Amino acid sequence: MSKLDAKIPHGPLAEKWTNHKNHMNLVAPNNRDKIDIIVVGTGLAGGSAAATLAEQGYNVKAFCYQDSPRRAHSIAAQGGINAAKNYQGDGDSTYRLFYDTIKGGDYRAREANVYRLAEVSANIIDQCVAQGVPFGRDYGGQLDNRSFGGVQVKRTFYAKGQTGQQLLLGAYSAMSRQIGKGRIKMYNRHEMLELVIVDGKARGIIARNLVTGEIERHSAHAVVIASGGYGNVYFLSTNAMGSNVSAAWKIHKKGAYFANPCYVQIHPTCIPVHGTQQSKLTLMSESLRNSGRIWVPKKIEDAVAIREGKLRPENIKEEDRDYYLERRYPAFGNLVPRDVASRAAKERCDAGFGIENNDTKEGVYLDFSTEIMKKGKEAALELNIHNPSEQMIYDLGKAWVEEKYGNLFVMYEKITADNPYVTPMKIYPAVHYTMGGVWVDYNLQSTIPGCFVLGEANFSDHGANRLGASALMQGLADGYFVLPYTIADYLSADIRTGAIPTSSPEFEQAENEVRKQIDFFINNNGKHSVDYFHKKLGHIMWNKVGMGRTPEGLQEAIKEIEEVRAEFWRDVKVPGTNDEMNMELEKALRVADFLELGQLMAIDALKREESCGGHFRWDHATPEGEAERDDENFKYVAAWEYQGADINQEVLHKEELIYENIEVKTRSYK
Repeated sequence: MSKLDAKIPHGPLAEKWTNHKNHMNLVAPNNRDKIDIIVVGTGLAGGSAAATLAEQGYNVKAFCYQDSPRRAHSIAAQGGINAAKNYQGDGDSTYRLFYDTIKGGDYRAREANVYRLAEVSANIIDQCVAQGVPFGRDYGGQLDNRSFGGVQVKRTFYAKGQTGQQLLLGAYSAMSRQIGKGRIKMYNRHEMLELVIVDGKARGIIARNLVTGEIERHSAHAVVIASGGYGNVYFLSTNAMGSNVSAAWKIHKKGAYFANPCYVQIHPTCIPVHGTQQSKLTLMSESLRNSGRIWVPKKIEDAVAIREGKLRPENIKEEDRDYYLERRYPAFGNLVPRDVASRAAKERCDAGFGIENNDTKEGVYLDFSTEIMKKGKEAALELNIHNPSEQMIYDLGKAWVEEKYGNLFVMYEKITADNPYVTPMKIYPAVHYTMGGVWVDYNLQSTIPGCFVLGEANFSDHGANRLGASALMQGLADGYFVLPYTIADYLSADIRTGAIPTSSPEFEQAENEVRKQIDFFINNNGKHSVDYFHKKLGHIMWNKVGMGRTPEGLQEAIKEIEEVRAEFWRDVKVPGTNDEMNMELEKALRVADFLELGQLMAIDALKREESCGGHFRWDHATPEGEAERDDENFKYVAAWEYQGADINQEVLHKEELIYENIEVKTRSYK
């Protein structure tokens, strides 16, 4: 495990995956029921993998900490899923999706994996349509598409503003069929707390029943981790409050390298923070940037008046509005990638033009008035209405917007009490997605044999910045169309192994380690709640390992996180017992992992002396404030090896990124 081998197949890029599949070992159908596979996480990646593997005949044990796979955080994805179908006839192709994804990730993703993702993307849409996913359709009944940031074509399939929910229901229905057949044994309300390695291979997990507190041993011939990202290390994020890094971090501590932890995506269209007691943030879909225009007042006095409640945004004249994305990036305008849009919003707010009346005065407007009037005029023409009134145009335009985005507007109004059809939405960047994750090879296997990692939990496809609508694409690609092939190649050697016993010393030791940690938390007579420490960590992370980073700030963060971590282990208070439902105990176990991860993120960000994608260093910026990459010294994947409790001792391994099919150049959206 000391050397990284990405196992990228030889041959032309467009033929790698096909040739690789043609030469992999298989497990015959009559042998598959001799093999057990554990899947941790049942979102789009884990759910699609569990369903497909069970459909093939393997025995699958699926684990989720929610009360149902339907509650996985994939449900929160709103805007859509990318695929290179080119239904619009506007120049899209597999290669263009591949190129846009590499460019969007600021040339820090592995070429072969990204091309495979683009290649299988079209199959995902066919699969989901067959499952009954209600994608949006045009007037003639054809599947509709919209644009997302960082592209100049329409390739995003959607189901209003609830695409993730509908796709997850498709995967869940496929899982339910296999649960009914007995091929998937579903463990709801269970959390993985340790990986068990026997003879150098992943052979099982230790899990806690979150209802009874019982500690359980589960064995398998391979373990699949599909547990999502680690954005909640910042405390405030768009992630569900239960989202955590623990499964991925546990396997890191057992030998799986953790790659590019500093690559965090800040999403530009979140509802701004409204107070110090807030526990999570709400995302407004990037799809809204198709129709909304982002602006702040041109005059600082107008911004001040808005913050003080003396001026309404709808009363600011058009010539007094600064549509700063359209001004700075005319070629892409409001549809620049997320990292670019986020930094531009921060720049305007730092300059004093923020419009939200919160502690930091941070917020900008997302305005739909132009689109409402434009679509209203188009609708009037289609209806053959001559000389329509302004009110009629507005009503027709509003109806069009409502059909496309209605549920998002309802959600916004319920949270803010503002009507976004009249008053522009208030938005500001927030932590959303993590491009870093467990290092995997081309087969999605970590540096631990038999431990595979899918979806947001791995690092493989998005480089330093993910394009919108690509998360759902990767999760379903990994689960439906990649892992079922690659895991068979690994499992082909296990058809004579037999069931893996849970009575071995390795299972005994792993269970004892889990019990020891739980007993510590229950018996530690501390003074502060888990959230007290999580908020402290989040404050450090956002201010010093957030949107803009400096060497001094990162060095301070490393030291401060160490101090918070020491205080946590000394003073954390967990009420209740370990033999019952105890959500504070769950949080304590997760925050312990976040504290270690947060320190590694700061170390990784300090080591990467360049700006790329979501990793922005103020000491590596162009005069115009854009990211300044250093391809000569940092065109590599940073894969970290755990070395014990002192995170400063982690060892860096580098996977050099080689681009044979595209030209690496400065990203420009102007």
